[in-house]
Amino acid sequence: MIDQTFVELSRWQFAVTALYHFLFVPLTLGLSWLLVIMETTYVMTGKEIYRDMTRFWGKLFGINFALGVTTGLTMEFEFGTNWSYYAHYVGDVFGAPLAIEGLMAFFLESTFIGLFFLGWDKLGKRQHLAVTFFTALGSNLSALWILVANGWMQNPVGAVFSPETMRMEMMSFTEVFLNPVAQVKFVHTVAAGYVTASMFVLGISSWYLLKGRDLAFARRSFAVAAGFGLASCLAVIVLGDESGYELGDVQKVKLAAIEAEWKTEPAPASFTLFGFPSQETQETHAALKVPYLLGLIATRSTDTEVKGLADLQRDHEARIRSGQIAYGALQKIRAGDSSPDTRATFDAHAADIGYGLLLKQFVEDPTTASEAQIQAAAASTIPTVWPLFWGFRLMVAFGFTMLFIFAAAFVLNASRRLEQHRWLLWMAVAAIPLPWLSCELGWFVAEFGRQPWAIGEVLPTFLATSSLTSGDLIFSLAGFATFYTVLLIIEVFLMVKYARLGPSALHTGRYHFEAHPAE
Repeated sequence: MIDQTFVELSRWQFAVTALYHFLFVPLTLGLSWLLVIMETTYVMTGKEIYRDMTRFWGKLFGINFALGVTTGLTMEFEFGTNWSYYAHYVGDVFGAPLAIEGLMAFFLESTFIGLFFLGWDKLGKRQHLAVTFFTALGSNLSALWILVANGWMQNPVGAVFSPETMRMEMMSFTEVFLNPVAQVKFVHTVAAGYVTASMFVLGISSWYLLKGRDLAFARRSFAVAAGFGLASCLAVIVLGDESGYELGDVQKVKLAAIEAEWKTEPAPASFTLFGFPSQETQETHAALKVPYLLGLIATRSTDTEVKGLADLQRDHEARIRSGQIAYGALQKIRAGDSSPDTRATFDAHAADIGYGLLLKQFVEDPTTASEAQIQAAAASTIPTVWPLFWGFRLMVAFGFTMLFIFAAAFVLNASRRLEQHRWLLWMAVAAIPLPWLSCELGWFVAEFGRQPWAIGEVLPTFLATSSLTSGDLIFSLAGFATFYTVLLIIEVFLMVKYARLGPSALHTGRYHFEAHPAE
């Protein structure tokens, strides 16, 4: 039988390292392109202030990049140490985009970030701008390949299970790369990174304006962040809608759980804006619904239903029974029975082998599972709803709050009325943590929502672990949590230190007294 404590500890360790790592990633993704915008303006106008903007924000970018790399390396090794059966089962497919990320993107950004910091006095303007551009390109390509790998975990296309090798084998790299879930996740994630960096620059620039220091620098940085942030925030909302459509197509359980859609309702489905979902009674108390909205998001139509969790669970029960047949045929093939009938039986039910494996949580041989065990396995395919329901709504609430701030900042800055509205500046400072909270919630919803699968409908999470002890996991989890917390404290300390020093540290007093500089 499966030791659930061990499985949960394995999940907790990977979740802790992943969520800590993703505190650094969004700022790297977005700030790199803000540096490109600032340095491009410097090259085009020749104004030294834009060079200093690039150097100052680049210093904060460098701090964040270094700590992001440190926290990310651990996760690469965890696939082998903590999830060894996962690595064996899907390594041929999952390892390809990660290898490309290391060989192409990571080395690209690592090489050019060194030139970014050391090349200011050794390279020409356009040469250094090219270095900054390739640094940004490398960081975003890195995200692309990692999200191709993650997207395949959500929607495993372009690969089939081989009964001879007992592994997933890649059939089409093109399908893996062009996986619609991966592509939507990539553009949504990088856009969220652009929002994060914009709010970071906007908030710090607002603090300078409130303190009456580094005014020319702060106004220009504020203007860049407001425009880039507004465009990025609108993109996140549009791409989030596209993500909802992809969920409705390939991850119906996750969508239904996010929306607490317990039962299939007549089309078009309503969107539950607010409520208190109950897993026990399978209903949402005090539900406030918006008619038609969920149907439009999930199906792009008003006449297609969105399946509820109860109907999806019944569908999974049928697939578990089919998976039992596939598992029985697989055992015969492994025992040497290569007859056409046995192979035909396996091929007919191979798509459901993952559902058959769900039974191993309750019985050693899935073909001998009782009716009660089949029912329990079907119930396990439905994740806990309330964390997904509220996690998604908090993420959306934070997103629309940031949209308001960026829109107000853009309008007031364009009309030169910004400093008459100090409430907005204080709001921008207070909102600096919001994009990080939104990003963490987004990753939580994406990963928790696909449980009980390590690879969607292919490999259950409880089968993907390594042969470690609970003591090993408790020790390493405590160690990682402590070490990563220290790194986070170092990051915050350095960011606050250099933000307080401000751009005047580059040229003492240079920007302090300029009231309304000509653009």
